[in-house]
Amino acid sequence: MAQVSNSNLYIDDAGILDARDACVVIVRTEWNAAIVDALEEGCRKTLVERKVEAITTVTVPGAVEIPFAIRAYWESAKYWNHRPCVFIALGCVIQGGTPHFEYVCQSVTAGVTQLNLSLPVPVIFGILTVNDEQQAFDRIGGAHGHKGEEAAITALKMVALQKAMRTNHP
Repeated sequence: MAQVSNSNLYIDDAGILDARDACVVIVRTEWNAAIVDALEEGCRKTLVERKVEAITTVTVPGAVEIPFAIRAYWESAKYWNHRPCVFIALGCVIQGGTPHFEYVCQSVTAGVTQLNLSLPVPVIFGILTVNDEQQAFDRIGGAHGHKGEEAAITALKMVALQKAMRTNHP
């Protein structure tokens, strides 16, 4: 079982460098709003604690729309001076009594994976795919940590990794 204690994620010096100039775009869903609000709150709190100033939130109806919104945002930002360094996808898909859950989870996972392979910036998967609300609450400050905070830390570590790759090549 994935536990926060099995990770060095919260050790800041394991990849987070100066993040003040990072431009972070959070793309979140309207579904399961109370849970996603908490994910975003933890995500933003963590980014602000690490001095990130450029944080934008885009809200979409559901999880399936997240990859489209990320791609559209990236394309619209093509000519901006301060383009996004990283996208964070936040959502919560709770299993119901139909196969819809599997289709949604599969679609958003494939979409985020495709974006990670095609965009020149990382897309962080902060989407909860859970069997019930209790499992979601366990992941927004409960027994399984706070997945919004973890998504923010992962995003900053990936920004640092990109910076390191750009500066460490001859």
